[in-house]
Amino acid sequence: MKYVPLGRSGLMVSRVCLGGNSWGARGRRAWAGFDAGDSAPFFKRALDRGINFFDTADVYNFGASETIMGETLMGYAPRDELVISTKVGIKMSDKPNFAGLGAKHVLASIDQQLKRLKTDHIDVYQVHRLDPHTPVEEFMATLDGLVRAGKVRYIGGSTMPAYKFAQMIAASERFNYARPVAMQNLHNLIQREDEREMNALCQEAGVGLIPYSPLARGFLAGNRVRGGGGETERAKNDAGAKPETYRDCDWQIVDALKAIAAARGVKPTQVAFLWLWSKPYMAAPIMGATKPEQIDEAAAAADMPPLTAAEIERLESPYQWRVHPGWN
Repeated sequence: MKYVPLGRSGLMVSRVCLGGNSWGARGRRAWAGFDAGDSAPFFKRALDRGINFFDTADVYNFGASETIMGETLMGYAPRDELVISTKVGIKMSDKPNFAGLGAKHVLASIDQQLKRLKTDHIDVYQVHRLDPHTPVEEFMATLDGLVRAGKVRYIGGSTMPAYKFAQMIAASERFNYARPVAMQNLHNLIQREDEREMNALCQEAGVGLIPYSPLARGFLAGNRVRGGGGETERAKNDAGAKPETYRDCDWQIVDALKAIAAARGVKPTQVAFLWLWSKPYMAAPIMGATKPEQIDEAAAAADMPPLTAAEIERLESPYQWRVHPGWN
């Protein structure tokens, strides 16, 4: 496993991050559901493969993901060897002040998250979603206070317009607040719209990218067929992964992906990871895993030779730009 600094910081993270959206999803989703016992083999496999970076959020199964990580992962390795990332901002209840980035909600949330994760600090604390009410100066001051209190080491953002993230960076510089070092956004071979502004901003500002859905909900595994067929259980029950979701150019990219993988004797998913790592601003794609062997494949890809310029061109040339999908 290779390790890189997260953005312009001294925090070293594995080139693969294991995401926690599945932990605690049993009974909530048809495609996946892991309780504490189910998750143990995944965490052990990840640690065995050198992965030290783990991501979750308060809203992932309404705290169950954080609880499972606290009950299992925290017992498998010394705390200082783990990099734990979590998020705040999405509604946790219909009651007032149980959503958004107001100081009242964030300060209450962090203490609950620390209890669920069974730790005294969060390594990377991210703004999950912005809200229309809280000024950037307020939530940046709150996050800075958490860093100064020792409850948080670094801060970051997720899924927002580039100009909003630029405001976060500007506020940190103007008021000497903790500066964002990470951006968790949607970025993969068939969803590249953030290259226009967000990714360029992050590269210039020294912010590490930790994109979610690096395999486009499994589409980049290359096991589906046009018109339907080959879908995983997740794809069959995921509105964002239906056959009609994909364009002709997306299928052309998958064809190129499969051809390059075959020539290299590797998996299409591994080539998809190699493409992400070819970007100078890329730190650690966040992968979800429903089978332990998927962790093996991603970890092995981190040690493979990088893509050539010709391979990158072959993967990128079919892409057609579209209207940004938004920040829902």
